[in-house]
Amino acid sequence: MSQALSSAASGGGIALPMVPPPPLVAIRDLSVNLGGHTILRRVTADIARGKVTALIGLNGSGKTTLLRAVVGEYPYRGKITYHCGHDHSHPTPEYVGYVPQRLAVDARLPLTIRDLFALALSSRPLFLGIPRWVSERAEHLMERVGMATLLDHPIDGLSGGQLQRVLLALALEPSPELLLLDEPAAGIDFKDQKKFYDLISRINQEMGLTVVLVSHDLSMVNAHSHHVLCLKNGEIACQGPPQEILSPMNLSLTFGAETQLFPHRAG
Repeated sequence: MSQALSSAASGGGIALPMVPPPPLVAIRDLSVNLGGHTILRRVTADIARGKVTALIGLNGSGKTTLLRAVVGEYPYRGKITYHCGHDHSHPTPEYVGYVPQRLAVDARLPLTIRDLFALALSSRPLFLGIPRWVSERAEHLMERVGMATLLDHPIDGLSGGQLQRVLLALALEPSPELLLLDEPAAGIDFKDQKKFYDLISRINQEMGLTVVLVSHDLSMVNAHSHHVLCLKNGEIACQGPPQEILSPMNLSLTFGAETQLFPHRAG
């Protein structure tokens, strides 16, 4: 018996059909032109609420451009509707977290992780001291990514994986509904990659956060995403659940050559 009929039978009334919630972000006929070059062409996709969506494709296929259009950094034609925040036509900064490929601050500067949070969260100069509320917030966020004991560690002594977890912690401030990650595990070793993707999955599950990530690691995409968008030459080549999309046929369609998904093996 369907859920609607079951509800009608138990309640004795007329049950209305269940309406699925709208996507957190709805992208319709999105095109981006930069420097006279068309980077994205009529992209249409939904970013499901509370799910992990992965963007895959060759370098230059438009993955990062799509992220930056969604976050409001690039002008575009078409329509993006946001079902988070108070403005459905523009991203509300406090509802969107962004993790770039690398730290925008020179990692050689004599800064600790606590200093980095102070620069991000407070306008007070560092030489005047770090406000208690900043330290407390930093401790909470770093605990969420499993690094609370390293708050006073210099950033130039962090591994690539640790630095990406710091950037993730910063992106969780204040309390976003949408988290965008641009190749967050690029350049870090497999062990740290796995830890990072496991952390993303845990945050997605525990916080109900909607996640969109760009990745070249198809095995990680297969293990940690709910939905995959394949971009080729600025257009959607295919999209759907990973168990359907990451087939040899679809991967060849996306990457233009015979491509297969191989699970990672220990050792």
